[in-house]
Amino acid sequence: MAALPVAIPAVAATAAYLNARIGLIYDWDLLSTYIHSGIEQRLVAAKDHSTLFYILEGHAKSSKSTHPLLLWNGKSWTYGEAYELVLKYGSWLKREKGVQKNEVVAMDFVNSEVFIWMWFGLWSIGAKPAFINYNLTGKPLLHSIRTSSSRLVLADAETKKEFTEAVTAELANPNFRDGKGDVELVFFTPELEAAIESGEAVREPDEARSGQEMHDMAILIYTSGTTGLPKPAIVSWSKARLGSRFIAGWLPLKKDDILYTCMPLYHSSASLLATLSILTRGCTLSLDRRFSHHTFWPSILATNATIIHYVGETCRYLLSAPPRPTDRAHRVRLAYGNGLRPDVWESFKARFNIPTICEFYAATEGPSGMFNKSTNGFSSGAIGRNGTLATMLMGPGLAVIKIDPETDPPAPLRDPKTGLCVIAGWDEPGELAYKLDPANIKAKFQGYFGNKGATGSKVLRDVKRKGDAYFSTGDLVRWDRENRWWFVDRIGDTFRWKSENVSTAEVAQALGLCPGNVVKEAAVFGVKVPNHDGRAGCAAVVLDDSHHEKTEKGWMPRPYALVALAGHLGKSLPKYSIPLFLRFTTELQTTGTNKHQKTEFQAEGIEVGDVEQSGDVLFWLVERNGQRVYERFGVYELAAIKGGNVKL
Repeated sequence: MAALPVAIPAVAATAAYLNARIGLIYDWDLLSTYIHSGIEQRLVAAKDHSTLFYILEGHAKSSKSTHPLLLWNGKSWTYGEAYELVLKYGSWLKREKGVQKNEVVAMDFVNSEVFIWMWFGLWSIGAKPAFINYNLTGKPLLHSIRTSSSRLVLADAETKKEFTEAVTAELANPNFRDGKGDVELVFFTPELEAAIESGEAVREPDEARSGQEMHDMAILIYTSGTTGLPKPAIVSWSKARLGSRFIAGWLPLKKDDILYTCMPLYHSSASLLATLSILTRGCTLSLDRRFSHHTFWPSILATNATIIHYVGETCRYLLSAPPRPTDRAHRVRLAYGNGLRPDVWESFKARFNIPTICEFYAATEGPSGMFNKSTNGFSSGAIGRNGTLATMLMGPGLAVIKIDPETDPPAPLRDPKTGLCVIAGWDEPGELAYKLDPANIKAKFQGYFGNKGATGSKVLRDVKRKGDAYFSTGDLVRWDRENRWWFVDRIGDTFRWKSENVSTAEVAQALGLCPGNVVKEAAVFGVKVPNHDGRAGCAAVVLDDSHHEKTEKGWMPRPYALVALAGHLGKSLPKYSIPLFLRFTTELQTTGTNKHQKTEFQAEGIEVGDVEQSGDVLFWLVERNGQRVYERFGVYELAAIKGGNVKL
């Protein structure tokens, strides 16, 4: 028996080594959560309870009835109170608006409690919501409503201004829905809400929600539309259930957690992976109308939130705000979301004392995702991380495909002998693709509502073997030997210069890491240059306030900032990746989820007149006395390029 005390530490040390080496415990958390999510889904499908309305109902009729579901604008609603309101909104929709089972109803709401009551009210009567981006106006707004097939649009007081006379006239046209009649538009007011909430709460029988297969539509959620008109992605019951249940188990959410989000509910990250995740666990959602760095932390302190949810550049904007005494006076134990840039990651954790970052990668219409729970520097900045076991089990379900550099638009590189895709090696960039069942594509990928062409374009065939099928993410990633996954770029953003591929994400990260906090934020893109092949690198840059000055010609970078940028980029990037043009601006346009919009910058390119008309200034990289420096780029320099007198 004397050997036992010696053996125990030895076994513990061996286990600790194996865990560090192959990520055994990390993988177990990941895989067990995935397995439990799948088992639960099969059980509810067998009961014909695909809709998540039954989860809300279950909590409302259990001991959780008195537990807070929602904190909003200084008010609180329990699961029991929320359930009753949901039934009232569902009753009103059916009684007053004649909404039928499986009908799609468009919702154009900013974040609010009514958004949630209406959403679940539609589910309660077997109908389906289409979440319209409340920032849309004119043509994109009309396009989103038309492609939803909705005959009824529900909008709140704040979005009413977007329904101009021209928009409402178009909706009233009997041919708007391809000959199926006009669209009824209902604006919600406090009086209407009060009338609905004073009505009777009627629970429709189970038949109203029956017959839903897991691959059937639960919600229509639109792509962000940064590169064109939004497309309505079908979010299935399977995706809504698996995604929310997985996040709840992976973080994991605890029964007393309060999850704070100010990201728009029309986006899948806030609706599926925040709201539905807290519903799955039976904890509490703290909701704000929209993002503002002025109200973000005060709201968290006021509601005692324990988890924060981010998307896109949210963390960068929080980090760029002036420090406050309350920066670390909170109860937050983790931050989770998608889009936290590597150059912001550690600084955000340190300033706000956030112990854990849970970063995920996913697409609204995609069949799977990547997940990275990070407590130290090992996976800082990665979009995903697996151990050896998870890689063995899940690796065959994906592919990283090399892209043919000679095609425009970019396409998979294929072996000329076999016709199959060429798979990238370790640390080589390639397009991430997820395996589908070629005989039943919609089991994992339901595509875009009413758009077979767009749906088909996302399916790659003959990837690893003849006849197989994969979902094309459109994203370039890199997989390293430590089983970490790194985002490289959107395929549409990557551009060719000097016969090399330039990653806009890599360049943006380098700009963000310029010493002295010179750059507040940057968006990188390729621009056409007369008499040159490919696209030259251009970065729209917002400088920190202390690094530019107001002049009669607008905001100009201080000379030392230009020197710092040229020197830092020259050391950090290969020569072909260094931006040849810098466009200094005071603000970058973003989507509702804080993602940069570049289309306007790309369209204006290096046309000085267009750039300066918007109040921005252009600089370009030139050689002076053996050094590369940024100098002002004006009409004379542009004329020299157009005249063929300059070779970049």
